[in-house]
Parts: sequence; structure tokens; C-alpha cells
Amino acid sequence: MSTLHSEKAKAFLQDEAYSQWHDNTFWSVRTKRDTMARGLPEWEQLREKASAIKRHTVTHLDEYLDQFATNAEKNGVIVHWAADAAEFNETVYGILKEHGVRKMVKSKSMLTEECEMNPYLEARGIEVVETDLGERIIQLKGQKPSHIVMPAIHLNHDDVGELFEEKGISDEKGNHDPTYLTYRARLSLRNEFLTADAGMTGANFGIAATGDIVVCTNEGNADMSTSCPKLHIAAIGLEKVIPDYECLAVFQRMLCRAGTGQPTTTYTSHFRKARAKDAEMHIILVDNGRSDWVGNPDHWEVLKCIRCGSCMNTCPVYRRSGGYSYSYFIPGPVGINLGMLRNPREHSGNVSACTLCLSCQSVCPVKIDLGDQVYKWRQELRALGAANKGKKALCDAMSLMFGSSGLYRTATAVSPLLNILPHGLVHSGVNPWAEGHEMMEFPKKPFHSIFKDLEKE
Repeated sequence: MSTLHSEKAKAFLQDEAYSQWHDNTFWSVRTKRDTMARGLPEWEQLREKASAIKRHTVTHLDEYLDQFATNAEKNGVIVHWAADAAEFNETVYGILKEHGVRKMVKSKSMLTEECEMNPYLEARGIEVVETDLGERIIQLKGQKPSHIVMPAIHLNHDDVGELFEEKGISDEKGNHDPTYLTYRARLSLRNEFLTADAGMTGANFGIAATGDIVVCTNEGNADMSTSCPKLHIAAIGLEKVIPDYECLAVFQRMLCRAGTGQPTTTYTSHFRKARAKDAEMHIILVDNGRSDWVGNPDHWEVLKCIRCGSCMNTCPVYRRSGGYSYSYFIPGPVGINLGMLRNPREHSGNVSACTLCLSCQSVCPVKIDLGDQVYKWRQELRALGAANKGKKALCDAMSLMFGSSGLYRTATAVSPLLNILPHGLVHSGVNPWAEGHEMMEFPKKPFHSIFKDLEKE
């Protein structure tokens, strides 16, 4: 059983200044998203269209995956299929070993995080260098991403400056200017690109009609990872395939606006075949549970996710608790649902990290019912043996009280007595409701009594 999200969040909230900064940072991204959405009169129509495209594609995956693989092979790409994380890692290692690769540069890929590919390859003597700046920072720090789009957002420029000094990337002690640090990272990575034997990318989209993959970045590191080495490996989850370029146009207009509040990513790169006659391109299509999730009647729509991160940016719980309070490697609303699909017993501690405000599904560009799904997971906790005993007892007591008009009237009549209890007693560990804020003052006269009096008048 995983540690409860609430317990990890307590540690995050110890640093009030930082937690406030974290909250404000992501809320600013949310407001940028809103500005972008308001700038497109057809935004809601695009959301509806994107949702319909993903719903259709996910429910016809067999057809589109076959079409994608067939067209990719016609382009000269070598296509592999991986049933799970183990087979994916073995496939990548087999390709690299066959080509005598000792170093591989890679652009951002949450799928490789999911499959824990980096430690697998490193244990077998292959150096893996992350080239996305955020991913490179947390790789050097030995951490996991705290956000799917901004993986190192939990670190400030002083944290990064000290890290770069420690790793020898920065040669000016105390210079933590972000522009300087970015410059030093660029110099460091340039050598990695030039000396790598292979490059790896993820894929934001796979185009079934052409066999192309499309990678969206703001740094151009995917292009560098595929332009220098002659071996290109692309990792793509089954659900990333879409029908054609007309569908891509819908998602391309939405992805960056929803995720970072920009009109588009700086680079939208299309890869159809190996870059030269003596080069190779491999695509690995990864299942790792996805074909089982499609058959889940309550939760299959989470496969519509395009990994924009907008649900995290708006989530009041994620913003105030940070990515590391979640047990699954993807945090926030979509991570709660993906973690439960992966292993409900291990990640059940995350389902409490939701106020059911439904802000996540109101901003989701593909209209996934994320909050509704969290609610459904909560209804399954008792069957999983993962229900919180205190909450269960409280809910049972409330059901009993609300089911009896006599008990309800008695409870509301005596509740004002709590107002005269000593402050320290009411705000003790016995009453978790009062933790973090002042307890309410109970009215001397309950609403139903006031309402009856007004009716008489």
C-alpha cells in the first residue's frame, strides 16, 4: 500500500514561501492558457472535435495501429511491438547492442520514464543523456519529473546553479543567472550530441495515414538528437496514433495553448524515414497495459490524454502539494487515474488528492472526465481494502444522521455548544477538519428552522 498523498503533502507545505511560489507559478500558466483559449472563438468546438477524434481512434486502435505500422514500414522504418515495459527495454537494448552503441542522447519521453528505461540501459553499460533542459537537470540531480511538461519546475535558478557547479557544467561560481546557466547547458549538450552513437525521441503523435511521427518541443533537442547520430529510435505508446494530418491540425492548435499558454511549440518536427541511406530509424509501439485499459468501461477515456499538463496547472491540490506528493510518476489528476489503472493497490493513496472541483476536466483539451473518474475510483476503495478507516466511519455516521430526521434535528440543535469549547480542544489532532484553518462557528439557529419561520410569516 502506498503512502497517502496527504502525508507527503505535509512535508511539501512545511516551506510556506516555496509552496506559495509553486501555486502562483502554475496558476500563471493556467491563466495564460485561458488567454489563448479566449483568443480562438472556435476553442470549444476544437475541444469537442479533439475529443471525438481520440474517442474514435482509441476505440479503433487495431485498425489505426495496423495502418500506421504498414505505412511506416513502407517508408523504410523498422517497426517493433512491445507488450510491456520489460519487452520495450529489451528491444531498445537489442537495437543498441547490435549497433555497438555506447552513448545515446534522447529527447523528452514520459513513456521511457514509465518503463524505467534509463536505469535499465545504464546497468548494461550504455550511457543515456537527457537533452531536454529540464530532464537533463533532474537526471543530474537523480530525481524524477515533478510535472510532465516542466519536469524541473520544483527547482529554482539557485538550485540549478549549484548543481551545475557541482557537475562541472558551470565554471563561474555563484553565477546563477538563468541565461548563463542555459548557455552552459547548451555547451555541455553540444558535445553529447556530437559524440553520441544513437538518438531517441518520444512521439506526441503517430500519423496512421503516412507512418510519420510528430515531436513537439521548445528547445529543438529532438532535432539534434536525430540529426547527428545515424541511428534514431522512437518510443510511442499505442494511444498516440491518430488517423491523419487533418486530425493533427486540430491537436497542434490545442496542445501548446493548453499546456504552456503559447500559440504553438517552437519546434514541431516530423519524422518519416531515416535521415540518410546509411542511417536507420526504428519505431517501438508500446502497449504496457493500454490494450487492457481500453476495455475498462469506466476509465478507458484517460487514453485520450495528449500529455499537455493543463489538468495539473489548474488543479488546486497539485499546485499546493507538488509533484512528489504523488506515488505515481505522473502527478496530478491524470496521474491519479493512470496510476490506479496501473496498480490500484499501490497508488490508491493518491485518490484523496482531489477536491472534485472538476476544474481539470473543464480545461482538458480532449475533454477527459478526469474528476468523474477519480470519484469512481473512490467508490472502489472499500472493495480494494484501501478505504481510509476514519473517513469510512465518518461517512457511515453521516449517512445514519442524514437518514434520520430526528437525529439530524438533534445534531443541529446541539451543534452551537461546540462554539464554547476551548480553542485548543477544537483545533487538536482529534479534529482533522480544523487542521490548517479556523473551525467554523455553528449558527445558533439551523437553516431549516429559519426556513420554517419564514414560511409561517
